[in-house]
Amino acid sequence: MKTLNLGILAHVDAGKTSLTERLLHATGVIDRIGSVDRGTTQTDTLELERQRGITIQSAVVSFTIGELTVNLIDTPGHSDFIAEVERALRVLDGAVLVVSAVEGVQPQTRILLRTLESLRIPTLLFVNKIDRTGAAYAEILAQIKRKLGVVGVPMSAVADVGTRSARTTAIAPDRWVETLAENSDELLASYVDGREINAADNRRELARQTAACLVRPVFFGSAVTGAGVEALIEGIHDLLPAADGDNSGPLSARIFKIERSPAGEKLAYARVLSGSVRTRQRVDWQRGSGKVTSLQVFQHGGAVPATHAVAGQIVKLGGLPDIRIGDQIGLASAGADSAFAPPTLETVVTAADSVGLFLALQNLADRDPLIAVRRNDNVITVRLYGEVQKEVIASQLATEFGVEVGFAETRTIHVERPAGVGHGLHELTRHGPILFPAGIGLRVEPGEGVDYRMEVELGSLPLSFHTAIEETVRHELRHGLFGWEVTDVTVTLTHSGFWSPVSTAGDFRQLTPIVLRQALEAAGTQVYEPMHHFDLEVPDGTLAAVLGRLAECGAQPRETVVRDGVCLLEGVIPAGRVHDFERQLPSASQGEGVLRTRFAGFRRVAGQPRDALR
Repeated sequence: MKTLNLGILAHVDAGKTSLTERLLHATGVIDRIGSVDRGTTQTDTLELERQRGITIQSAVVSFTIGELTVNLIDTPGHSDFIAEVERALRVLDGAVLVVSAVEGVQPQTRILLRTLESLRIPTLLFVNKIDRTGAAYAEILAQIKRKLGVVGVPMSAVADVGTRSARTTAIAPDRWVETLAENSDELLASYVDGREINAADNRRELARQTAACLVRPVFFGSAVTGAGVEALIEGIHDLLPAADGDNSGPLSARIFKIERSPAGEKLAYARVLSGSVRTRQRVDWQRGSGKVTSLQVFQHGGAVPATHAVAGQIVKLGGLPDIRIGDQIGLASAGADSAFAPPTLETVVTAADSVGLFLALQNLADRDPLIAVRRNDNVITVRLYGEVQKEVIASQLATEFGVEVGFAETRTIHVERPAGVGHGLHELTRHGPILFPAGIGLRVEPGEGVDYRMEVELGSLPLSFHTAIEETVRHELRHGLFGWEVTDVTVTLTHSGFWSPVSTAGDFRQLTPIVLRQALEAAGTQVYEPMHHFDLEVPDGTLAAVLGRLAECGAQPRETVVRDGVCLLEGVIPAGRVHDFERQLPSASQGEGVLRTRFAGFRRVAGQPRDALR
């Protein structure tokens, strides 16, 4: 059978989880449709998802359409969980972008489509909620053209829109010809010459142009009543390209989700890009290797045990305890660049049992590499996208680990960089009080990333002593003079000494932080704040108000272009002010502003540097 890995994406509350339930019901996977409001859906499995009626973690379910197996990935719609969306996008063959027939094209809808376009993912649009009061048809098609800027091909008409009896009828293929002819010389010639173009040829051409991301078929319907869903299912089967990949080639697989089994075993979700993987097979990735002890593929709703999987399939792998999200098994593939900005917020987490808290947070970080956990003098911090994540983390810690937590005020993550060159030295001497039977000299200077070097001969110290020094340097650089992580630094071991058999690796682990601190204080450090590059679309008439809000948030617009009544702005903004600006944008832009940001490096903080959370 062929396989299609399909993503369902939408602005929050557009109805994508309800659409997932309807698709599973229509294809015979479930007998009863779950309710988001009642918390009975197949894909929202976390307790907090059921309580809030939102999707937090991506979920995979499966159904079949004829000879096609569809692995459907239901993704979060809230911007705080955009990293989950990103990871899902990396394994997709196609997508369905859900638009509300009532609210229309919303800002998050536009952001998601821009990302789908940048990744060249073929996409169908499904306009949901045609049965709701206030739903529209022609107005939504006009919004898709005006706000999304794509060539939409209407696949259905709607009768009694905005009522419970709303229903859809298929639009005849000959209505597509003029649109499709713009991207097909052969079709254009037939159209101009008046030659008959049969419906099958028309649909094949529509599929070709959809796969090439030249057009976006638009379906209308209701996930609640089921109207228009059968037509969407046909579109998924006929118009989206199935997975490809060389089954006989070298193994390449991308990890996009981690979960724990009831017994606590780590299970890794992976898309097999090429080759095949089997149980008991030893596999390698960037940072390690392991043996696959269990393997599951997705069939008729959920995961089922299997002995092997081939290119195009999504699998759950057991037996790889050190693997993390983002790792690539076997041959690394292209396209690993992040489509979304990394989290730039941080908060202190507290609990009665700090040791248990730290271990639990590390467990969560295994599933999500963007939940970076830091510990400094028993103060534990985590990185976030937004405030909703606090509630999610608190719920997961309480439910899964029995740890009740509190949070401090969220602050922006900064970094430190050395301002100059500094030296630290503790010489090994037989005179005076001996604090450590060890000698270390370290030089700190600006560099790229974190680079550790040696100017002493490798044989001047036992290997275990060298390892102790390097590991301790890298650990201590997580907290600089102001408490922030030190980066873009080169640390060089300039002197070393030991007494055999008195000296131990532990002596060097205790001494290294002291000498490194001396070197950092001598060099000095400067604090830098993260910056985001922004692309902003607003109506022409709101430009002045939007520019005022940007100025209040410390943003620096660099270019402004006015096109068809829409202002396109780009520039940079402090990452810590992005959420402030997002809250102000709807009122300043009359609800029409669309903001996309991406990480743009760091800028030195003017004035007194800010201390890290402690």
